[in-house]
Amino acid sequence: MKNQLLNKLRLGLAVSVAKTVTSLVRILRLGAASVLPGEIASRIQPQLLEKLSSQVVQGMILIAGTNGKTTTSLLLRTMLERKGYRVAHNATGANLLNGLTTALLENTNLFGHLTVDYAILEVDENVLPKVLSSLQPKIILCLNLFRDQLDRYGEVDIINQRWREAIATLPLETIVIPNADDPTLSYLGQHLPQQVLFFGLNEPEQYLDEIPHAVDSIYCPNCGHALIYQGVYLSHLGDFHCPSCGFSKGKLALDSCNWPQILIGLYNKYNTLAAILAAQQLGVDEASIRDTIANFHAAFGRAEELKVSGKQVRILLSKNPVGMNETIRAVQQVSGQTTLLVLNDRIPDGTDVSWIWDVDTEKLVEQGGTLIVSGDRVYDMALRLRYSQNGNCPNNHLQLIIKEDLRDAIATALEQTPDGETLHILPTYSAMLEVREVLTGRKIL
Repeated sequence: MKNQLLNKLRLGLAVSVAKTVTSLVRILRLGAASVLPGEIASRIQPQLLEKLSSQVVQGMILIAGTNGKTTTSLLLRTMLERKGYRVAHNATGANLLNGLTTALLENTNLFGHLTVDYAILEVDENVLPKVLSSLQPKIILCLNLFRDQLDRYGEVDIINQRWREAIATLPLETIVIPNADDPTLSYLGQHLPQQVLFFGLNEPEQYLDEIPHAVDSIYCPNCGHALIYQGVYLSHLGDFHCPSCGFSKGKLALDSCNWPQILIGLYNKYNTLAAILAAQQLGVDEASIRDTIANFHAAFGRAEELKVSGKQVRILLSKNPVGMNETIRAVQQVSGQTTLLVLNDRIPDGTDVSWIWDVDTEKLVEQGGTLIVSGDRVYDMALRLRYSQNGNCPNNHLQLIIKEDLRDAIATALEQTPDGETLHILPTYSAMLEVREVLTGRKIL
């Protein structure tokens, strides 16, 4: 009895402190208070995340992967909210333990009572196993695994093994939705005891002409033999089989040809299909799903469009080789001759920027036009672009402008963007937050 009372008092104190911190941060305009409240509250009540998550009425949906978490989360949340459900969501992308806790705290009263039907939490790929030790989600979406921040995470095989071990311990009624086009996740899904539903593409007309440099998993996760690809959609995602042991792509639960996609870029077709499959398991009807896709607006920094000084601006987060290759591919498909690249090497970005040499920046350089570079590692990016010229793009076809100061870089990029065209900005994560603050005057975190 005494322990129960003590736990209630600690929970109430943790929630009260968190809400006070949230109010102070927002009043003082220090950010969105998406991390600090959860960090402080968890020190008061170490089991806070577990206690709050157990109160979610219909269940929790975890979304994990290297790329696409924020966009997929927002799309699924929108589908559920349009059906009248109350949804908790770490919308700012704070996907470590403190961010997940803060997202749930946002929806509690002063006594620690949580009032939501669903909680949609995007989870950092390296944190997922730890989260699963205290949470029992209804659905887990496994989007993809690419190399990202090698200085912290290591290779994808290590992460995949940790995922498989953690997910296998969950109840059998847990629904796991992996990307069948990713060999590591296809293998994971085929060796789990839970209910597994695969999403992916069956559109050979979308195959790349060649396998890009940023390829991570082209060997069979079962026997180690080189996989044979019928075609590649992006990086190592594609249609494949192993000639040695017979391992092949998982059977798709959706026909991708029958569904439209949100936003630009083939990577957003994957995000769309993942959200659709999850929504179907939660009882959302097809008409509502299609209407949500047709009216969807981008999450901040993810193909987000802004109007600045009469110019159209599109921000495309580019934080690893695969992500940047796909944003370059998206830029090539639309009109626009001005692009701003912003490279930072802070903790949220990963301090190792050698990944830019795995990006096919040659394709961006070949397009010509004006490239402006900025950020903490501006000269690293400028050097990468100079090497990309390789004699194939005469200097008079490409104007490369280096601006150390970000505000100056943005102003220059806007000036260089002709009327009627779109300025594309390709920033790393911390750079994206800075770019948005300059453009909108508001911080996110």
